[in-house]
Amino acid sequence: MDYKGRQTRLQTALEPSRLDGLLITHLPNIRYLCGFSGSAGAILISESKSVFFTDGRYKEQAQVEVQGSRIVVARKPPLSAAAEWLVANAKKLGAKTLGIEAEHLSVAERSRLAKALPSGLRLREAPPLVEQARMRKDAEEIERLRAAVLLGASLFEVALTAIRPGVKETEVAAELEYAARRAGADGMSFDTIIASGARSARPHGRASEAAIPANGFVVCDFGVILAGYCSDMTRTVHVGQPDEETQRVYAAVRDAQQAALETVGAGVSAGDVDRSARKVLQRKGLGMRFTHSTGHGVGLEIHEAPRLAAGQKDVLQPGMVITIEPGAYLPGVGGVRIEDMVVVTEQGCQILTPTGKELITI
Repeated sequence: MDYKGRQTRLQTALEPSRLDGLLITHLPNIRYLCGFSGSAGAILISESKSVFFTDGRYKEQAQVEVQGSRIVVARKPPLSAAAEWLVANAKKLGAKTLGIEAEHLSVAERSRLAKALPSGLRLREAPPLVEQARMRKDAEEIERLRAAVLLGASLFEVALTAIRPGVKETEVAAELEYAARRAGADGMSFDTIIASGARSARPHGRASEAAIPANGFVVCDFGVILAGYCSDMTRTVHVGQPDEETQRVYAAVRDAQQAALETVGAGVSAGDVDRSARKVLQRKGLGMRFTHSTGHGVGLEIHEAPRLAAGQKDVLQPGMVITIEPGAYLPGVGGVRIEDMVVVTEQGCQILTPTGKELITI
């Protein structure tokens, strides 16, 4: 990974943002900028310096992982260490305005930081500079995401073997998660969703103690973390023989996903992709049953910018990795969601998720 290049590009963005420095505390942003994967760190970026702060627990790990930054190991929390360093170096830096990641800093932390800093240095909420940079993945990131997607997709065969009437949803989830670890995953991207029967109408129906019924949909939404990068996919299967209405609902969601996939491409707005999926479901009488956004970015975090939802103005660019996941949910009956991860290209998109989307009956 070109960590130094990422830091340099961030440094050039400081002056247009009217910042003399940026204190980054959100761990995924820290990992993106310097490679550190631990749980305690902060990184200060100014126009001329990059300093990483951690505590003694991570001394060895930081020396191995951190690139492009001076490493400061302190006997206090990273935020306090950063404040102390700024007190000692503020005049040398000539810094007057320090940007902070307000969404990732608690009120108490901001208050302590403000009190610890020299009087001539003021805090200001910074724009999401790192998150904006993270939206477009470089070639190495795309390969890591591709590997995570392939590992995650291989778990679908495990699900198909485990899903049977009377088996608990948690048992199916456990089989998936065990297989993921055995295959080399760092962990799961999120709590595995196995939602069967009427529970499949809950878009985020995490696996429960409920037994899979003899007839009905089973929504399987899962992903893995591999080398720090996340995957996300959803497939919906049916236990028992599906009736005509069940097949109609499934086909409508599949058609909506296909319409959205065909809309994706460089220069297209995120809202337009959402609109394409929603139009299909509206024509099928299921518009009101689609209750979430059509997709989101994926990378070091399972939910990243851009968000593909109604009214979203973000313009898709080559290298963005997003999900396309329309659904339809009928309370008391069941639900369907189909989700793939794709890379935005100049001409459209490349689908990373390899498995088919015909309705599978168990």
